[in-house]
Amino acid sequence: MRALKTLVVVMGIMLIGGFAALVAVIAGRLSHYSASRSFATAIDIPRGARLEGMATGADRLVLDVGLPEGSRQLLVIDLTTGARLGTIELRTAP
Repeated sequence: MRALKTLVVVMGIMLIGGFAALVAVIAGRLSHYSASRSFATAIDIPRGARLEGMATGADRLVLDVGLPEGSRQLLVIDLTTGARLGTIELRTAP
């Protein structure tokens, strides 16, 4: 009977220790994930342009920019680095 009590106490300590380790690992990964995704960078848009919409997906940010002359373009930004990946000109079909 004494061996059974000792076994239950040891297993309880292992269970609590394992749960604490799991919480510590999850907290560490979450803090690393949010820290690696933060960046400070400026995104240049043409003078007089206005932001008409935005969408995100798969580590990309797409900005819909209305230009002063009436045309529009899409700016594609990488969310992990903040770098501008490209510009897509939107034109009306003839």
